[in-house]
Amino acid sequence: MKQKKIILLILLVFTSVYSIGQSTESENYNNPNQQNDLVPVTYKLFPTTNRWTFLKLNTRNGMMWQVQYNTERDHRFETYLNPLPLVNKEKETDNRFTLYSTQNIWTFILFDQIDGKSWQVQWNQEPENRAIWPIE
Repeated sequence: MKQKKIILLILLVFTSVYSIGQSTESENYNNPNQQNDLVPVTYKLFPTTNRWTFLKLNTRNGMMWQVQYNTERDHRFETYLNPLPLVNKEKETDNRFTLYSTQNIWTFILFDQIDGKSWQVQWNQEPENRAIWPIE
């Protein structure tokens, strides 16, 4: 009887440890911003709900690109969303800027984590529909 309790306890411990590990993995997969927040990185890719499109962010200065991949060469590209730095060179620091998705497929919020400024970011397949505007 005592042996059964020990085996049951061991199974319970292993099951709990396995469940916690799985939960952490799925949280990191679903929220790429959480991954490596403590590790200084200059560039990050943020997924959009379009399976072919990511947004690439320079976390030091707020410059951004729309990155599209595809199996067809003519449909792969990288283009600027924001070609100008949003801070002076001396104020640049890794992880300063981050992106937050919104419920609108085409819209993200760019956030300066040091001074609290925000920008509305519009990505799109059509160049005339790409833009970034300060939120004041």
